[in-house]
Amino acid sequence: MMAEGARIDHSVILDFIPAGTKVLDLGCGDGSLLVKLVRQKGVTGRGIEISEEGVRACIAKGLTVMQGDIDKGLRDYPDNSFDYVVLNQTLQAVKKPDVVLSEILRVGKKGIVGFPNFAYWKMRFYLFTYGRMPKTEFLPYEWYDTPNIHFCSILDFREYCAKNGVTIEKTVYLTADRGGRVLRGVRPNMFAENAVYLLSAGEKPR
Repeated sequence: MMAEGARIDHSVILDFIPAGTKVLDLGCGDGSLLVKLVRQKGVTGRGIEISEEGVRACIAKGLTVMQGDIDKGLRDYPDNSFDYVVLNQTLQAVKKPDVVLSEILRVGKKGIVGFPNFAYWKMRFYLFTYGRMPKTEFLPYEWYDTPNIHFCSILDFREYCAKNGVTIEKTVYLTADRGGRVLRGVRPNMFAENAVYLLSAGEKPR
């Protein structure tokens, strides 16, 4: 069981990133992940966050964060500026996920992407049984105030990577039950509530 206040997706990302590397966290929110990377892994961390509230929270934690809209690309950063670029729990909320994913693998030597699985069985069951938009720990919003605009499943994301020449180096599937745990077994598109991918750029299919 995870310690109180801990997040299993954060733990997975910390395991993916070696100590002392250079990291850019996109859509970093209040900096809760970035501050762990800086303090626990000794990374040189930078962040981009669109909300003023989030930027202020990051600065209060002593983080280097700039306000910006990642849908507009990362033109301020040259190729391979960072060892890792992280996009966690933000993919489903951006307007242009294909642009953002492309920029992640241009600016970073590797990318880490985590997102909620909209094909999770509890979401299917809730919608089928009650006819209402479901909520989970990773998706706690009401239908009228959700920031999510792209509903992506694990199968959708894997298909996108295959079509666009993105190499999936590692994948960890997660559920929030039992305090948060790594899912081991079959059919992750049905039974995983969240997924975290380690990515690198490959050759695009012709």
